[in-house]
Amino acid sequence: MNSAQSQSRRPGWFGWITGLVIAGIVLAGLYSVFATANAPKPAAGDATQQSSYDVGTPGIGQRAPAFTLTDNAGGNVSLTDYSGKNVLLFFQEGLACEPCWTQITSLETDAARLQAAGIDAVVSITTDPAEQIARKTTDMGLTTRVLSDPDLATSKKYQANEFGMMGTSTDGHSFILVGPDGTIKWRADYGGAPEYTMFVPVDQLLLDLKTDTKS
Repeated sequence: MNSAQSQSRRPGWFGWITGLVIAGIVLAGLYSVFATANAPKPAAGDATQQSSYDVGTPGIGQRAPAFTLTDNAGGNVSLTDYSGKNVLLFFQEGLACEPCWTQITSLETDAARLQAAGIDAVVSITTDPAEQIARKTTDMGLTTRVLSDPDLATSKKYQANEFGMMGTSTDGHSFILVGPDGTIKWRADYGGAPEYTMFVPVDQLLLDLKTDTKS
């Protein structure tokens, strides 16, 4: 092959390689954006300041709306079952949100710390069918009661479907602490814009709870 032929082929090879490099950079960028939006945030560790979140309605001091829903064990669970206790309701996005289930795992891991903070029970609510929730909790070995609210009836009572990245068709990432007398003692809706948080380290959760309820 003479030098003229070699030089004439070089631009074709160069353009092909350059195209591959650019495609790789674009794919890496898209993956980074997706991973950042869906992956759990790093553990807060020594969290020292209150995080940012919305507070929907009904809010602190208001009566918690009653409900009766089917849980992952196939039974019916009502809010009145927790009368006399502090129950933390965790409204979450559901099966499509893996960080939401990681959140439940972290709450179970730190159950003793939640109890020390005055939380007697945790109940999660999502819009997925009870049978699918049952499979998910069994596969993950979770013991938390997860309730099915497929028609959003309960979620809408608490406006928990107003704070997620999927519009109003699912719940966001909301924590509502209902006191022994049935009134709301604390509320934090983390799932709203612009961050659409789908995981909150327990350290941060307890700090936000403590900061809001001591005032």
